[in-house]
Amino acid sequence: MSMKLYVGNLSFQTSSEDLQQLFGQAGTVESASVIEDRETGRSRGFGFVEMSTNEEGQAAIAQFNGKEINGRSLTVNEARAREERGGGGRGGFSGGGGGNREPRW
Repeated sequence: MSMKLYVGNLSFQTSSEDLQQLFGQAGTVESASVIEDRETGRSRGFGFVEMSTNEEGQAAIAQFNGKEINGRSLTVNEARAREERGGGGRGGFSGGGGGNREPRW
């Protein structure tokens, strides 16, 4: 079973090919893509890498999370399914509102 990784805090110079080569050091890369802005075509500073096995995915997280590439420390973790992230985003938003009311002096 393959494992999809989220890779954040990328330098804007980092390409999909760079990700493919970098993560290839940890195992077999099924796919690698840097997410680009639809209008400008510029990197949005994050991407996704799919490793061919769960073990390789864990190895890539261990090897590259916090590693400095092109002057930026990468954030690497297991990508969440879109549905979960959307639901979490809404929950986080309303939770954030509640957070503002929390402190009692």
